[in-house]
Amino acid sequence: MLRPMPMKHVRLLTLTEALPQASLALAETESFHPDDRPPTEAQLSALPGHVYRERYSQAHSRLDKITRLIPIAPATGIGQIRVVGIEELGALDDWLGKLWEEASGYEEDLHRLDDEDRLVREQQAALQNFAHLNIDLGMLRSKTRFLDIYVGMVPRENLRQLEGAVGLAGYLLHVYMQLDDSTHVVILGPTGAQESKLGPVLSAAGFQSLPIPEELDREPAELQRNLDAKRRSIAEQRQSLQQSLTAWAAPHTDRLIEARHTLMLAEPLVALDPSLRSAGHLAHLAGWVPARAVNALRQRLSDSLNGAFELSVRDPLPEERLLVPTVPVKSRLLAPFAMLVNQYGIPAYGEVDPTPLFALTFLLMFGSMFGDVGQGAVIAGAAWWLRGKLGRFWPFGLMAGLSSIGFGFLYGSIFGYEHVLPALWMSPLSDPLLMLSIALVWGVVFLTVACLLAIYNRLAVRNWPDAVFGHHGVVNLIFYLSLIAGSLQLGRGQGFGTLPAVLIVLSLSALAVHSWRHLEAPVGEKILVVFIETLETIIGYVSNTLSFLRVAAFSLNHVALSIAVFTLAGMMGTFGHVLTVILGNVFVLVLEGGIVMIQVMRLQYYEGFSRYFSGDGHAFAPIRFRRGLS
Repeated sequence: MLRPMPMKHVRLLTLTEALPQASLALAETESFHPDDRPPTEAQLSALPGHVYRERYSQAHSRLDKITRLIPIAPATGIGQIRVVGIEELGALDDWLGKLWEEASGYEEDLHRLDDEDRLVREQQAALQNFAHLNIDLGMLRSKTRFLDIYVGMVPRENLRQLEGAVGLAGYLLHVYMQLDDSTHVVILGPTGAQESKLGPVLSAAGFQSLPIPEELDREPAELQRNLDAKRRSIAEQRQSLQQSLTAWAAPHTDRLIEARHTLMLAEPLVALDPSLRSAGHLAHLAGWVPARAVNALRQRLSDSLNGAFELSVRDPLPEERLLVPTVPVKSRLLAPFAMLVNQYGIPAYGEVDPTPLFALTFLLMFGSMFGDVGQGAVIAGAAWWLRGKLGRFWPFGLMAGLSSIGFGFLYGSIFGYEHVLPALWMSPLSDPLLMLSIALVWGVVFLTVACLLAIYNRLAVRNWPDAVFGHHGVVNLIFYLSLIAGSLQLGRGQGFGTLPAVLIVLSLSALAVHSWRHLEAPVGEKILVVFIETLETIIGYVSNTLSFLRVAAFSLNHVALSIAVFTLAGMMGTFGHVLTVILGNVFVLVLEGGIVMIQVMRLQYYEGFSRYFSGDGHAFAPIRFRRGLS
């Protein structure tokens, strides 16, 4: 499952007039990924599908706009498959154009009503700031000769300060509404010299002026009644217009459904357009096909074109590796893990597909770090319950929950209780040193496998120098395993050992010599770069291995958090105990569960993928019939 699906490059030669039929055959098999490169033959330079695509694009756009006004039932299948010629496509485009001319009038009327409704809602929103002022708002907006009027908002905590300051300036402050943390006020005072002093006072208190729109020139209660009446009138007009639109659309619905079906049949040829080339009556088309699907494709083309075609098949060339698409994982269980892998990148053709390994190691790490039967059951149950909303991602939550349940039985933990279930193994806190040792062993195995995959990927594309001397290549792996072997002997009190020490020196020397030979710089700079790279190799592998201690650390932390919850619950009465245990488990599920998920992803991406996974490929996207317009 780790190896990518073998692909073949196919080249189809057929009659130009048979291209629509050929495109339907390719779409039916769902196995042809177009190759947009022009053919090597210079005479194959014409673009036979260009006019067809223009007609399709215009008809598609018009149908899309019409169906936004006239909803039609979603397509349940592709229906009868037939060739759609350019004449039929042109006639359909013309009919849709005339229909849109009629429909656009309804759209304009609906937009006009939307604009009117939005204006009324904006006026109502502005009126909310003055709803408690039972006076003519036109008086507040107009300037008077002897009186200054300020209407606005001030933070509630600054109200007392502002009230005293405006009082000293000879002004009056009236509070007419409290809204959240803001206070709506009216400030009145005589015009004159004190007006210049009021500005800094208002600014210091955080006063925000509320301008009164010109439309609001009457009492708020009267205005609100008028605005409500306007909205009711607009709603009635919209309902009447919608009824007229429905009556007008009824005779056209069946033909619109037929139009959608016609465009669905025309789309494969349009999708192939960038890849099509022709010379006279001969058309050329190339693409990538899974090796196991070539015979089925040949048979379908033979049935469709009555043998009037030539299909040549070859293996991808080495220089085409980055052009070959990668077929995604088809397993329903692995699909959510493939989505997470694709967040990092898509495997290039020839690379190992990390999805199965990623799924296995992810579940093992998550379960070991978050092992609890009850909490795992909640995760699995929530994923099952929300499977409609989670879509293809729900198996991920289900399997993560099941992994947590499995390790929960090993640890003997259910909702944090350690003595209800007999542990099949032991609680992590029973022997923390053993847990840390297991985490280190896990890290060594994980990093070793990552290096082996990196070596394999480079050998698969015949990149021998990087397979041997590159980052995480053969020499790096020899150094790492020698370092681990020597460290184990040292931990047992047997000394570091001669063989591990010799292998470490030789591997580091080989890496240094390789780096020296490939550097173009002054001697002093070469020495510095080689020294830093050698030191980085040593520190990198040590720190990467120690990173896996977090696997044990979070398994211990999980138990410690449960102990803290039960310690707190023990200080409560019966009701308080139950409530604390429930809230504590929710806290652990949400907070620690999220953190554990992040930590596992970090180990996968940084310690794993960064070693062996380039992620610079592109996904297999075959020509197929789409079941909709968008």
